[in-house]
Amino acid sequence: MNKKDIYLDYNATTPLDSRVLEVMLPYFTEKFGNPASRSHAFGWVADEGIKMAREQVATFLNANAAEIVFTSGATESINLAIKGVFQKYASKGKHIITVSTEHRAVLDTCAALEKQGAEISVLPVEKDGSLDLNLLQKTIRTDTILVAIMYANNETGLIHPVEEIAKIIHEANSIFLCDGTQAVGKIRVDMQESGIDLFCFSAHKMYGPKGVGALYIRNKNPRVVLNSQLNGGSQENGRRAGTLNVPSIVGFGKACELAALDQWDFAARVSKLRTRLEHRLTEIENVFINGSIKNRLPNVTNIAFSGKKAEDLMIQMKNIAVSSVSACSSASSEPSHVLKAMGMSDEMAYASIRFSLGKFTTDEEIDYTIETITALLKD
Repeated sequence: MNKKDIYLDYNATTPLDSRVLEVMLPYFTEKFGNPASRSHAFGWVADEGIKMAREQVATFLNANAAEIVFTSGATESINLAIKGVFQKYASKGKHIITVSTEHRAVLDTCAALEKQGAEISVLPVEKDGSLDLNLLQKTIRTDTILVAIMYANNETGLIHPVEEIAKIIHEANSIFLCDGTQAVGKIRVDMQESGIDLFCFSAHKMYGPKGVGALYIRNKNPRVVLNSQLNGGSQENGRRAGTLNVPSIVGFGKACELAALDQWDFAARVSKLRTRLEHRLTEIENVFINGSIKNRLPNVTNIAFSGKKAEDLMIQMKNIAVSSVSACSSASSEPSHVLKAMGMSDEMAYASIRFSLGKFTTDEEIDYTIETITALLKD
């Protein structure tokens, strides 16, 4: 097979689903009104689009529409959540807990708050990337106002036991922030069952448009209140000022609706493709899977090619799009902070490649990838 431009970097971003684009297009032209314009039909129509999308996102999460705040993406949602809690609950304490394998959006935001007086505890992980829940329990204090732990890791796919984590956090009367960016659309997420208090995600990771995301804010048991980080209007019930991005929000809602319908078939199909890729590549000497192979997303595998440099391999692979670190860290020459936190040496971290499959990945693409890499490793 002579395949051109194979995309196996779906954890970085996904292509826009044509069904999502279809519902977005009218909101660029005839339905172009500002939803904050309450005195005429143009604004009413746009507002109806926002209401519909908010219901779709809420239904997808098993939440209430009033608990959904639209943002520009998961990074903004994370900033709003962490900074908003830090400011609102300062009278209780300034202690925040997170994990060494979190996305940079969480780690960098915590680092910024540390300069403002926050006390940050960054928990280590086991060699497979999992978290010692006993350590979490011991680290929580009476002045711990927030614990930020992701649902699934963006580089290894490891899924954390969020329900158990939520129980530990709530027993200590603290708040649980969960970055669900990589989990949505791949596995089932449910705000009522999980016990998550704050949940962040982006549309572009689930075949929706870039530049839009959401923050779920639990409104009871417990009710979470945040200080707004953007001022200048009363949009989103005063929690996030600024004119709403109507076409993208409408597309976001549709992406959530489709994900709820597609995710079971998606998981079953791509996990088989992922397994075939792993089995064939790990038959080769000095090729290993990084992290846990039990509790992980169905679409991702992180593979170490011992004795090789991932950067060199990726250049030689030419038409196959993969990555060695998360997209937000790719500009850095440093090895993956996730793999390093799991105890890997710089050499092995630099030898590792993340393959993330998506709903448009085919059997032929996986076979071609296997053939290409096998040939390169034999040279």
